[in-house]
Amino acid sequence: MSLRLFNTLNHRVEEFHEIEPGKVGLYTCGPTVYDHAHIGNFRSYVFEDLLKRWLQFKGLRVFHVMNLTDIDDKTIRKSTAEGVPLRELTDRYIASFFADLQTLNLLPADVYPRATEHIAGMIEIVQGLLDRGHAYVRDGSVYFRIDSFPEYGRLAGLDRASLQAGTSVDADEYEKENVQDFVLWKGAREGEPSWEAPFGPGRPGWHIECSAMSRRYLGDHFDLHMGGVDNIFPHHENEIAQSRAFSGKPFVNCWVHCQHLIVDNQKMSKSLGNFFTLRDLVAEGHDPLAIRYLLLSTHYRKLLNFSREGIGMAAQSLARIREFAFRLDSEPFPAGAAAEAGPWIEQLVTDFTAAMDDDLNVSGALGALFEFMHTVNQGWSQLRAGDAPLLRDALERINSVLGLGSLGRPAGDRLAEEIERKIAARQEARKNRDFARADAIRDELKALGILLLDTRDGVVWKREKS
Repeated sequence: MSLRLFNTLNHRVEEFHEIEPGKVGLYTCGPTVYDHAHIGNFRSYVFEDLLKRWLQFKGLRVFHVMNLTDIDDKTIRKSTAEGVPLRELTDRYIASFFADLQTLNLLPADVYPRATEHIAGMIEIVQGLLDRGHAYVRDGSVYFRIDSFPEYGRLAGLDRASLQAGTSVDADEYEKENVQDFVLWKGAREGEPSWEAPFGPGRPGWHIECSAMSRRYLGDHFDLHMGGVDNIFPHHENEIAQSRAFSGKPFVNCWVHCQHLIVDNQKMSKSLGNFFTLRDLVAEGHDPLAIRYLLLSTHYRKLLNFSREGIGMAAQSLARIREFAFRLDSEPFPAGAAAEAGPWIEQLVTDFTAAMDDDLNVSGALGALFEFMHTVNQGWSQLRAGDAPLLRDALERINSVLGLGSLGRPAGDRLAEEIERKIAARQEARKNRDFARADAIRDELKALGILLLDTRDGVVWKREKS
């Protein structure tokens, strides 16, 4: 079965076909670098990484572009508030973002274009839109005329009759109810960075940035554009309008968006105290790859309810996979050629592939993996030495999609250091009378085959026998 995805543009699940056989041009909306990325952002980034890995698993060559928004309303406000140059602020948070990507084991993009380094391409598009009658100048700024583009609103499912043609808005983000002509170029303002342009000095609006950067690296027409549902309107709707009006070409064949992340069944908000960055959670002692597992384990078109309890459950699932790999690596098998592995591996690949090709049904894919592990464990006594490397290779092939890091128990000092770190986190939780957290850490270690013993001299640990 071919890969089928929900194409937001057509509002249905449909077969994905690359423009050039064997190659995929992929654009994903990266961070606005004015702060550390939060866990909701990483729901999108992990989902995008999962689809990218699946495309590669299927033998496609993916050229991936992820932009870095380093000039917009938010970055300017933050640099002004901190009294630091814009470049200094954005460099800081770009470094933070790259560190987080590595922590969560995301494959790097092929290119990370910065908006401030692609101003010339933005000016070219804005001028082209003015020349073609799709834009106009007002009070030093340039706006896109939405009534000049009949398909405006198709991606977001907007009612054309409700659009307010003739009014204009300078804000980068706004609600559907406020649909208006949107800004392409903001006239120069005191205290803001600006660039010279034929239509007057100023800086780009947010939406034109992605159109210019995707065009620079992927051309006017490419395969796949991804992001969170919050990007559908106005950002992606506006991208489509300005790109198609400028080039006259289709722009993007398939748009794929993932749903929001909520925390403990509530919208994530600093005022509610449930706003987390990845580094917040890692500092609490959570395994980053357990966080990755939790972020990818819910289908991308469903709300993901993120909780510490959920991290604990993800850690236990991850521990089962690691224990299975460790057992394959460490237990001796009777000599002999492969006896049982072939049919089990074939069933795993068939079921995993069918699930992933079905609009990234990751729950079904994970179910296939655990069923495979159960089958192998049940038939363990029948295995021979020739089976082990085949089974281990199959597990690694699946892990190349899931991206769960190095499987198997860490050996020697690395394992001891991880255990001691978790024990220290448990002791801190007990000190703070957070007994639920302390119990969760104990359970995580038990799932890894580590037993904790509370003695009068402190906590000691030992390996549980296999």
